[in-house]
Amino acid sequence: MTTPHAPYREFVSRRAGMIHAMDGGLWLHRHRWHGRPMAHLVSTDKTRLLAYGESAGIPANRLQYKPLKDPRTGMRVDAWHWDLGGPFLPPPPPLPPFIP
Repeated sequence: MTTPHAPYREFVSRRAGMIHAMDGGLWLHRHRWHGRPMAHLVSTDKTRLLAYGESAGIPANRLQYKPLKDPRTGMRVDAWHWDLGGPFLPPPPPLPPFIP
């Protein structure tokens, strides 16, 4: 699920999101940390992450390196992520309409 024109994608399946990130896409993975809403914006494409950070006003030195295991191969791949919280956390996507 993604808001229109968002440079990232959200997935119900963690595996699908990880594969998207492994292929160079931007995966927004929402979670909670100490009860507060947060997200990781993950990718193997450091340039795309830095461009997102610049457009969102996030200092480049906050980008974190963490190799991740590709679920398709089991091999570790260079990857980076932003910790997004507070004013940097994008709003959640709208809920689909209720159909009785």
